Amino acid sequence: MITTGGTIAARPTPSGEVVVAASSEELLASVPELEQVAGVRIVELFRIDSSLMTPQNMLAMAREVRILDGEGLDGFVVTHGTDTMEESAYLVDLLHTGERPVVFTGAQRNATDRDADGPRNLVDAVRVAASPAARGLGVVVVMGGRIDAARDVTKVHTSAHAAFSSLEHGKLGEVEGETVRVFRSRHRPQNLSSTDAVNVRVVLVKMAAGMDGTLLRAARGAGASGVVLEAFGLGNANHEVLAEVEETVRAGVPVVVVSRVSSGSVAPVYGDGGGHDLREAGAIFGGNLSGQKARILLMVALAARAGNGVLLDELLAPHLDI
Repeated sequence: MITTGGTIAARPTPSGEVVVAASSEELLASVPELEQVAGVRIVELFRIDSSLMTPQNMLAMAREVRILDGEGLDGFVVTHGTDTMEESAYLVDLLHTGERPVVFTGAQRNATDRDADGPRNLVDAVRVAASPAARGLGVVVVMGGRIDAARDVTKVHTSAHAAFSSLEHGKLGEVEGETVRVFRSRHRPQNLSSTDAVNVRVVLVKMAAGMDGTLLRAARGAGASGVVLEAFGLGNANHEVLAEVEETVRAGVPVVVVSRVSSGSVAPVYGDGGGHDLREAGAIFGGNLSGQKARILLMVALAARAGNGVLLDELLAPHLDI
């Protein structure tokens, strides 16, 4: 069990705010039921709120899993705050080569709340990590009894126990009592483990009605290595943004287009500043990835490309519409 902080390790202070406080030992001791499920070895990697998580922190998680993967463990649990859990889980999934499951979990309520969900989520996560049925699933998120693929899952509610969903993809399985049920396997494209780095200078820009190209121009001027454009609908923009996409690609900075809509894929269909014109300007279409997931993928792919010279499109393509 690799601990990184989050609400599952948070406690209220005398003045009322909730902060990450519990050590990995305290977290383990607070859930004595774990002794009935598996033998647990703990590694405290961080003790921070996930709103403070960085790509370098995420890379450290992936490295820790890689180091421990050869030590005969059945699986891994990563405790993490829910704000950025889906991004950390996806980055680790992109770099994880093993068959042993890596299970991210956390809590929506801190341990002093009367309906605290951390203990149940932690027990469920350990059950999944120890289950032979979870081998080969790669990295998953286990919250509220659901098992969701890291690539597909997203946070859908700010405070409810049922905080995560895979939307149109559906969950991989569930935990009911002591039983782990896996309904389906998942396609795991060739990972990007050829890199041990991330390119952090990737910017996410979200379209809104009437927006001009200021943010794209600023990103390029600030030295961005890549841009993810969270566009309208099927992947559409407007004339002002299109002009800046053209300039950005001409400057050697890749632009990946995804949709601000929560379900469905982008496609280069519309002209007049739309997706067809963005593709003609050299933008790469990012399939059905969310903006935050596309940013993680582009960070890792840029670092992998720097290491082996493979074309960026070839690195991205297997990870898009799956």
